[in-house]
Amino acid sequence: MQIPSSPSSSPLGSQFLKAGASLIEGQKTSHAEFSSKETLHFQGNYIGHMEMYADAASVAKYLDAHQEWFHRCAKPMTVESIGNNGYGLTVGKFKSLNHEVEPKIGLHLLPQDEGVYRIETIPVPGYDPVGYDVDFRASMSLCESAAEDLEDLPPDLQIDKTTHIEWELNLSTWVELPRFVQVLPDNLVKASGDKLLNQIVRQVSKRLTRKVQQEFHAALSLPVPCENKRRFWQR
Repeated sequence: MQIPSSPSSSPLGSQFLKAGASLIEGQKTSHAEFSSKETLHFQGNYIGHMEMYADAASVAKYLDAHQEWFHRCAKPMTVESIGNNGYGLTVGKFKSLNHEVEPKIGLHLLPQDEGVYRIETIPVPGYDPVGYDVDFRASMSLCESAAEDLEDLPPDLQIDKTTHIEWELNLSTWVELPRFVQVLPDNLVKASGDKLLNQIVRQVSKRLTRKVQQEFHAALSLPVPCENKRRFWQR
């Protein structure tokens, strides 16, 4: 997905965009502030997919109404609404090189554009991230096909169309390193940071994808597609 341009991809409000554009630009942290030797830049590009046993119009209708399901599907992450189409997520606590972080990020789910959804970073009101900055850009596209073209489709499932969702995520993080970490070799710190970033994205995307699939198909009294081992990977 879509956790996550935009998972590759993820939903929506032109009024919110117009009213909040200047505020967002004024509050967004400048990456130039994270340019010292004590700061490292970690970057990851990820792609993944999700199958839905329904036509693209039905899937789009569900995704467009993200206000009704996002809070539930994002659990156990803590979620707060930002306007009509934004969310502040506290991802959870993660540890690397004896340094613990609890990342929090604001995400804006842009309105659908001809079957393509995008997500971008926005500030979380009243929250000032200390020691890190995140640039999250994801996109998600819907591709409808005949049910008979989908492999591993349950033989007794009576549907005509399925929707294949492809998502892509470009994620950059700037982290100010504690002094005790600065004495370690740069390659070790970079490798540990990349591993931690991959762990966070993999954990969040896998959990969110599965919950979205479960809720969507339960509402239509349909079985949930089988898990695919290659549903998420790093490019």
